[in-house]
This record gives sequence, C-alpha cells and structure tokens, in this order.
Amino acid sequence: MTSPALPANRRGILYLCLGIAVFSVQDVILKLISGGYPLSEAMTIRALVSAPILLVLCARDGGLRTLWTPGLTRMLGRGVILFFAYTFYYLGLAGIPMATAVALYFSAPLFITLLSAVLLGETVGARRRNGVLAGFAGVLIMVRPGSALFDPAALLPVASGLCYALGMVTTRRLGQAETAPALAFWGNAVFLAGALILALLFHGGAGGSPSLDFLTRPWVMPDARDAAMMAACGVIAAAGLTLLTQAYRIGEAAAVAPFEYSAMIWGVLNGWAVWGDLPDAVGWAGIAVIVGAGLYVLGRGPRAVPA
Repeated sequence: MTSPALPANRRGILYLCLGIAVFSVQDVILKLISGGYPLSEAMTIRALVSAPILLVLCARDGGLRTLWTPGLTRMLGRGVILFFAYTFYYLGLAGIPMATAVALYFSAPLFITLLSAVLLGETVGARRRNGVLAGFAGVLIMVRPGSALFDPAALLPVASGLCYALGMVTTRRLGQAETAPALAFWGNAVFLAGALILALLFHGGAGGSPSLDFLTRPWVMPDARDAAMMAACGVIAAAGLTLLTQAYRIGEAAAVAPFEYSAMIWGVLNGWAVWGDLPDAVGWAGIAVIVGAGLYVLGRGPRAVPA
C-alpha cells in the first residue's frame, strides 16, 4: 500500500506546473508595459477582469455560499500577504532581467519548505534542510551583496518569495475548509483594494529607477493593444490563482513547492525570446545552485511506505 498523500501530492504538482506556465505569460506582459504605465493601473484592470471569472468558478464549485464562511477573515489576511508578494515581484521584474527576477523569486520554495515545518508540522528531514541552505547560497550568488553589480531591485523578488511562501503555507491550512475558487476570489478582491490604495499613495512622484517609476508613475489612458494585454492578465490571473491555490490546498507544501522551479525554464526562455536577455556567468552559477538545491530537496519527497 502507498501513502494516501501520494495521489494528492501528484495532483498538486500538476496544478502547480500548469499555474506556473500560465503566470509566465503575465510576467512578460507586465514587464512589457512597465515602462509606460503604473503598476497600480495594471493591477486594477487585472483584478476587475478576474473578479467575474472567479465568481463563476465559485458558483460552480460549491456555490456562492462558499464565499461567506467563518474563515473569511483568514482568507482576507492571506490575500494581503499575497498582495505584497506579487507587488514586490512585479516591481523587481521592472528593474532587473526576467531570468534574474524569476531565479531570485525561487527563494519562495526554500521559504515554503522551512515554513511548512515550523507552521504546519510537516516533516522536513536533514536532506531537505541542507538543500534549503544550498539554495540560499545560490540566492546570495545572484544578489551579489557588496559588489559593484549589486542592484537593490534584486532584493524585491526575495521579499516576494518570503511573502509568497507564507501565503501558500496559509493556503495549505485554509484549504482544509475552503474551496480553491473562494480563496482565489478573496485574494483577487484584496488585490483590487490594494491596487487602488497604491494609486492613491503613489501618483506622479519621481521614481529614479525602473522599479520606482513603475510604482509612482501616474495613470494614463492605455491604447487598445495595451488595454487588451492588461485585460488578458485578468484572465491569466483567474486561471493561475485557482491552479496555484488548488495545488497547495490538496498537496503537502514541502512536496509541491520544489516544482516552483519549473518557472526558471519559462523565465530564461521568455527573457531571451522577448528581450534577448541571458544571465551572465555568475548568474548562471547562481541559477545552477538554486535549481540543484531544489532537485536535491525534491529527492527526499514523499515515498511509498509499507502497510
């Protein structure tokens, strides 16, 4: 007999890989528009388009009553955490090459592995702990603290990784009682509220860097092409949020998290295909360490156990 967690973990991994692939398209769109529009505008349009789609998904998965549960406050709290995760990531994406941003964001699975042990009580053995330490070494290689090539924007994807990890570990706990569409719907609602708050706080100040410009630039009327791209982000977000939420809802966080590294493939390919960006030698070294650490951690995933 096998562990009952195995089928759920496999489904969770599949959902995660699909969600990562879907979100990679959004990364390209947001980086493309980051030079002409503020983040808050793109986030607002994305959230408005996502809302009715997620509402329909909620209606089909348990009915609208799933939105009003005793766990509503915790779902909103999770939404706030993920809002900061995505905001930090998008701002970092505007300032550094895509492959670098994605690689640094890969601190998220490392944080998830640690937090799953601390907050969820999941078993994280010595091999996984060593893999996490090696992964963080790779993050330091890519950030290059103290060197002339250090870019403060590189810290934003790392901060995003920590927030995302906390949000996904929270998802694992909430997912025992809440549906994936309900979690995604309230996350999107917080996303919309947060975007409007950003618009009120930052609207025309001088940025001084691509990341700060993306945060502080005033709203402008988009042309048809750019409006369509921002609206497409709403469809992408509705699908991606549901897939990622379902992944951590049904699978063990420490087992599912290493497959976040599949985003590295998309980050390198998209950065090269659209902008001609490829990591330098040090960047490749950092990526190799991070991905290698993830595979090492993965090597201690759940296995069949005797009856």
